[in-house]
Amino acid sequence: MRYVASYLLAALGGNASPSAKDIKKILDSVGIEADDDRLNKVISELNGKNIEDVIAQGIGKLASVPAGGAVTVSAAPGSAAPAAGSTPAVEEKKDEKKEESEESDDDMGFGLFD
Repeated sequence: MRYVASYLLAALGGNASPSAKDIKKILDSVGIEADDDRLNKVISELNGKNIEDVIAQGIGKLASVPAGGAVTVSAAPGSAAPAAGSTPAVEEKKDEKKEESEESDDDMGFGLFD
């Protein structure tokens, strides 16, 4: 990721086709030692490509990646929300889950900042 970020910084700075030397200079400025194999891989993959096009393609690919585990459930158009008192089992499960989480909060004799 650092090599891609450095490549993008160089391209943003006006260098349409950054070399390994350009990217190493950027990485050295923040104290990061460059791995030549990874650096050459990034340069070979991006060399001669328009950065804006590459970013647009990447955004298109990211759009198909599920994120956050959210599940969308579509209800039937005429369905109504359940009544407030019709889900006692769900409330019981929430109470049980709370009790379990309180028990698991024990620090087992040590804490994060002890």
